[in-house]
Amino acid sequence: MSERGSGLGPFVLGLGLGAILGFLFAPEAGAATRGKLERKLRGLRDLATDKADELGQLLETGDEEEAAAGSARDAVERRFTNAKRRRRGTKEGSQEEDEPVG
Repeated sequence: MSERGSGLGPFVLGLGLGAILGFLFAPEAGAATRGKLERKLRGLRDLATDKADELGQLLETGDEEEAAAGSARDAVERRFTNAKRRRRGTKEGSQEEDEPVG
């Protein structure tokens, strides 16, 4: 079986060239097409700004939670220990002690 590329690169290149040619040979005047493109790009910019703001808020919230809960390593160790306890709790007759994490 021969190894071949996925063909994604040429597809994206063709898609981009098709879009450019479509704008060049569009039936509308250039000013109208540029106006539409400008409005769409402005909308995308506003959407990206909103999403970046949401991400920033999530990161700030995560930083506050991490500071309150201690270090990330402590949080992982707690989760791991709790998961081991839950797992052992479902088995009958298991009296093993938790092994130290680390």
